[in-house]
Amino acid sequence: MKIQVLAFASAASALGSSRIEIEVPEGSSLDRVRELLTGDHPDLEPIWSRLAVAIDGELVGSDTLLHDGAEVALLPPVSGGCPARSRIEHDPIDIAAVAKETTSPCCGATVLFVGTVRNHHRDREVVRLTYEAYEPMAEAALERIACDLEAATEGLRVRIVHRLGDLAVGESSVVITAAAPHRAAAYAASREALERLKREAPIWKREWYADGEAAWREEEPLRPLPQDS
Repeated sequence: MKIQVLAFASAASALGSSRIEIEVPEGSSLDRVRELLTGDHPDLEPIWSRLAVAIDGELVGSDTLLHDGAEVALLPPVSGGCPARSRIEHDPIDIAAVAKETTSPCCGATVLFVGTVRNHHRDREVVRLTYEAYEPMAEAALERIACDLEAATEGLRVRIVHRLGDLAVGESSVVITAAAPHRAAAYAASREALERLKREAPIWKREWYADGEAAWREEEPLRPLPQDS
């Protein structure tokens, strides 16, 4: 029988689509759907445990049986629930709060990266920056990056917070924290999170100069994610 799978936010990023159709054996439960989806789309595996699943608009358990033509929705946590690994902010970032979310008694090292607005670029005086984003896609990208890093290293905890809007010189634009049992993993995760953010998150920066001019810094093309073979 055939079912429709709908995915939202980070689940859609992991699936590679917001909607797909799959075929499952008669009498299949959601557990079987999970096996099929995570087998074909391994990026779903590290986030599955925090997804809610609905069939035809109603939340259900993993042992629920499916029917032909069922609409199965994969639903990540929404705003206002437990904190996600990553998020977009429009207000100043609470750096201490982000670090607190990451630390754990099992972690012996926490690396904190704070990106701030500097007052110059290529010999021009910068007075402020403006950040814009395609927010749903940007949040999904940041969450995917954090999930990937955590899944690759046992015991690693990652948080990524990026601010949007107008930022003055000295204000924090991005905060990345990585906590791990050992410092090498924390350092490596912090660096990789930042490099992937630049490549994968649709966030744009505009520089405003002291002479009244402004320019968008569009230097790193967004990279499509590898497709499942």
